[in-house]
Amino acid sequence: MSEERLMSKKKPAYPVSKKLDQYLGHYSRKIEIPIFYEDLLRFAGSVVVYDSDDEDTLWIRVYYSEFDRIEIDNSLKKVYSILHSDGSNNIHQYLNVDAVDFCTFGNSKPFRIKVRNILNDNFTYFYVKKTDASRIYGLELEHMLSPYNLNFLVYKDTLIEEHIAGIPGDVFIKDMLPNCTESEKSQLAKEFVKFNERCMIRLLGDMRSYNYVIVPVHDFDHVVYRIRAIDFDQQCFEGKLKVYRPQFFKENFQMVELVRKKLRRDSVDQYKLEERSIVAKRILSSGARIKRLRGIAKKDIISTRENIEMLREQIYELTLDQQFRKSETMGEVLDLALNFVRRNYEDVSMKQILEHRIRIE
Repeated sequence: MSEERLMSKKKPAYPVSKKLDQYLGHYSRKIEIPIFYEDLLRFAGSVVVYDSDDEDTLWIRVYYSEFDRIEIDNSLKKVYSILHSDGSNNIHQYLNVDAVDFCTFGNSKPFRIKVRNILNDNFTYFYVKKTDASRIYGLELEHMLSPYNLNFLVYKDTLIEEHIAGIPGDVFIKDMLPNCTESEKSQLAKEFVKFNERCMIRLLGDMRSYNYVIVPVHDFDHVVYRIRAIDFDQQCFEGKLKVYRPQFFKENFQMVELVRKKLRRDSVDQYKLEERSIVAKRILSSGARIKRLRGIAKKDIISTRENIEMLREQIYELTLDQQFRKSETMGEVLDLALNFVRRNYEDVSMKQILEHRIRIE
């Protein structure tokens, strides 16, 4: 576990290029919506949102003037319908906007919208954020390279994201991990190794414990845990390779200790290989879509020259692939990283893993 400061500067928001905008339109991510992020900033006041232990959640619940509230509620119901249904107004009569919360912490400063079905009191959330090219690349790569699909919409300077359900990693580590069985701890250790590897492969940074969730899945007579990223702001920006490896954040210390205590070195290597192999297969199965996205990213500006030079050198030291040293953009670094994984791990078999015929760094 490193004590060095991994991230020091606030990441700027990068505009969506013309090519990326066309990509979003082609894959039905770009859809006209009736409300913008800036509209939600017109709140008249707010109150602090506390959790069940009376601790500040860093969210505030905002409220609007009566005139604005009617317009905003109707627009948010429309956004919900576009995101989760056919976009018509037919379901509006069954919906109620219970809360609009604003996060004062972090880069994206999102709004969290709670929408409830008044017929059965079921509710869900979605998020309204400012558009950032880094975040869009992160969401798309998560959709294609992780085990999970993601639903989001982009229109001009506003990004709508569906809610990713789960227990926040920091809450789980503090309140639930101590009560897990030894078998569950072993399974969590395995998932963290795979999650750590997946983040590094696709250059998703800043996966501190509050930027991912633990998802319990009940399977027959036991619970299986999955780890899902929920914050994609730091896709392909930072220059330090460690930023893309969750194991180096002090907030994940207990998860790293879990891996150390529950897994042998051979098992860790096996799980890394499994994850690299399955990501390689996902790259292949994503076909033209990921190829097009990577082509756009290679020409896009989503990081600084200093970060690009630092990261390409550190990845070269890891892979000894001279092509990384020729990278001029962060998109080129990402493209080479994905190519490296596909080229070296797409044909990995379980027999090769067990016989240690594949080298792990």
